[in-house]
Amino acid sequence: MYNGFAEVYDRLMADAPYDAWKEAVIKEAPAKSPRMLELGCGTGEIMKRLYSEGFHADGMDLSADMLAVAAEKWSTSGEKPVLFHQDMRFLDAPSMYQLIFCFCDSLNYLTAPEDVKATFAGVYNHLEAGGIFMFDVHSIHYIEDILSEVSYADNDEEISFIWDVYPSEQIWEVEHELTIFSKNADGTYTRYDEDHVQRTFAINEYKEWLEEAGFSNVRITADFTADFPDEESERIFFLAKKTDK
Repeated sequence: MYNGFAEVYDRLMADAPYDAWKEAVIKEAPAKSPRMLELGCGTGEIMKRLYSEGFHADGMDLSADMLAVAAEKWSTSGEKPVLFHQDMRFLDAPSMYQLIFCFCDSLNYLTAPEDVKATFAGVYNHLEAGGIFMFDVHSIHYIEDILSEVSYADNDEEISFIWDVYPSEQIWEVEHELTIFSKNADGTYTRYDEDHVQRTFAINEYKEWLEEAGFSNVRITADFTADFPDEESERIFFLAKKTDK
């Protein structure tokens, strides 16, 4: 059985902009059939949508349970994407790629500058010359003014959950506390407790760390638009290229 969070993740993320993320990848794809990798692929929702458009991507995630859910989505089809269980800070992928992407604020789970830098360096080393790295993160405004001190809850016959978010003592950081009750076959319920921490950094810090890793032509936009972020932006997008060498 998957852990509680993986089991209900797709329900929690039912309104996530997966199609918009998919379109963002397709728009920047450097070839008709690029070799692509998704960091923090979760249950494979973006990958699945890309496959439906003829774009194949490998997937990597820190959670074996999330990967198990992702693999199950392909169990009845002829497609078998490469999925590997790994920490993005220590990326050791099976091949080189033309495009690597990391969406759904997965990078915000890296709460130390050193971890972000290590991830950027690993991505750079796994990109072919001219390759593209795309990712998004929560804005400081979203962390401080929207996400902090909120609660989400849902309840049905099979699964119920309460999701609380609190500001951390660390600047631009929040703590997620998730309690899940999952119904068993005998009518009893199993309780799962999940704790997650997310942190964001200033836009200029992410840009500086990308350039330190060797990336160039860094493009920064907000909220699925072509506009540069402003003080009301909630999701910041970065696109960087590996110098042709």
